Amino acid sequence: MSVNKYNHERYYDPTPYEALTAIERKKKESRRRPLVFICSPFAGDVERNLQNARRYCKYAVEQGAVPIAPHLIYPQFLDDRIKSQRSLGLYFGLVLLEKCDEIWIFGSTISKGMRQEIERARGLGIRIRLFINQGTEVK
Repeated sequence: MSVNKYNHERYYDPTPYEALTAIERKKKESRRRPLVFICSPFAGDVERNLQNARRYCKYAVEQGAVPIAPHLIYPQFLDDRIKSQRSLGLYFGLVLLEKCDEIWIFGSTISKGMRQEIERARGLGIRIRLFINQGTEVK
């Protein structure tokens, strides 16, 4: 930090140091990007849905957020067609959701898995934002 613990006479001066340190910390925190959970369909047309999820993540980055999209991560090593692995992937996603500041819902279709994520977000008091298409938020 750029704040000195000593005053101009070189005496230890904790009060201004602590106050100025707190101000610098708040400045850094205000520049923090929000962590957002990307909620969009996976099943069905999987290839198209994965392309859309990538596009939604890119949009989140462009909006100054840090996107988390479990449906882009876990299908790389979990098989969605195997019930136990699908359940595990959904559980992992809900664990990640708990760390997020917001959940961004994309599209007009709400799947069963998405419904679980939305209900969990509601229960945790996480801000919910709905986008009918990329860039158009429903208020």
